[in-house]
This record gives sequence, structure tokens and C-alpha cells, in this order.
Amino acid sequence: MDLQTQMKQLVADAAVKEIEDGMILGLGSGSTAALMIESLAKEIRLGKLKNIAGVPTSFQSEVLALELNIPLIDLASVSQIDLAIDGADEVDPDFQLIKGGGACHVREKLVASKSNKLLIVVDETKLVQNLNQVFPLPVEVLPSAWKQVKDIISEMGGISNLRMALKKAGPVVTDQGNLILDVLFNDGIKDPKDLEMSINNIPGVLENGLFVDLTDKVLVGKIENNTPISFSPSKGELIFKSNFY
Repeated sequence: MDLQTQMKQLVADAAVKEIEDGMILGLGSGSTAALMIESLAKEIRLGKLKNIAGVPTSFQSEVLALELNIPLIDLASVSQIDLAIDGADEVDPDFQLIKGGGACHVREKLVASKSNKLLIVVDETKLVQNLNQVFPLPVEVLPSAWKQVKDIISEMGGISNLRMALKKAGPVVTDQGNLILDVLFNDGIKDPKDLEMSINNIPGVLENGLFVDLTDKVLVGKIENNTPISFSPSKGELIFKSNFY
């Protein structure tokens, strides 16, 4: 296991320590979240965690949880989720996020908004001073509306590109059967709350990847002196690395 994977595993294991018996959990998407799901399954198998039910945020996390025999429950059947553990593509000093690199942000936001606590697990390269200066903002759109939405976002100062698939011809299709516009704004996003609402008010938009005022805690992994470590900062405490990946 290389150092980067060891670091992600360390953060995933730290996240599992936040889980208590009887919890309904939001099971996030992405590489670090997948390691968390695997660690959770091990704890359940060993009898260290009992009466756990998971709510998957994507088809990816659903398949993995089923393969590992983690009991699942449908989002529509729960009134609240005790704890959601998920990754992020960017985290700013106020714990505002960009998510959706895996095109799962609609279900991820549904789960996050229903959770009593949202725990984000990332490595230090995801920490930025300002959102969207490097990583584009994903916007999920109806297939028939992508060009119209792109034109409106252009009027707002955003440059949009339809996300194309790597292993099929044509665009990426989300779990909901929609398309993704990846958007970069000049100088990044200054007011995430206002922009989140403005984009979601465009006809044809289902949801965008800004997660505003949802995150309660962030676990960060880094490699220091060739040793993986993890830490949990308070808002504004981190010395954020420059915007690079």
C-alpha cells in the first residue's frame, strides 16, 4: 500500500471511530469514502458495531455496501440520518464545499441535508482558500436543457463544459439520467450561498455541487516526513495549501 493510500485509510479509519451502535449512516462516494465503507464493514463483521443501517449516496456506494453485507435503508424511508460521512473535491476555510466530481452530488446533498451531522474526509490537497479557482462546479441539468443552462451561466460569468465520458461515447450520464455541466467562474466563487441559490433557480437545473453550511466536521489526511497523519481542524484554523491538486 503506497503512502497516499495509507493516508486515505488512516482518515477513513478515524471517520469510522465517530460511528456508534444503532446509527443510521449516510454512506458517501469516492475513494476515501469507499475505504471508510470497507472499514465499517469490518467493524460490523467483528461485532464492534451493532444495529447499523446505511443510506447510500450513489450507485457506487450502494453496490459496495451490498457486497460487504452492510444493511441498507432507502432515503425516503427515514426521517433523519444520524451521521453522514463523505468526501469533497474542495473545502474552503469556512467548511463550504464543492462536490460532484463523481457526478453523485444530488443524492449526496439529499443525504447531507437530512443528516444530524456531516463529516467530510479529505486529503490536504482538497483544501483551498477560495472555491472554484481550480476545480469546476458541477451542475446537473436535464438533457434537453444543457445548452440553455450553459448560455444562462455564461451571462452570469461562468464558463461551462459538458462533462464527457471516458469509457463511452458521449457525455457522462448521472444516476438520475441527467447531464453535468462543469463550470468555472472568473476568480472563483466569492459568495457560495448566493450562487448556489442563483444556479438552482435556472430552469432545467436539478442541483449544483455547492454544499453550503452543511459540514460539521472535517477530517484531513496528509503525509508529513513520509508518515501519514490525520487531523481535524476548526473552521478557519487550517493553513490552507495553495490551490493545486
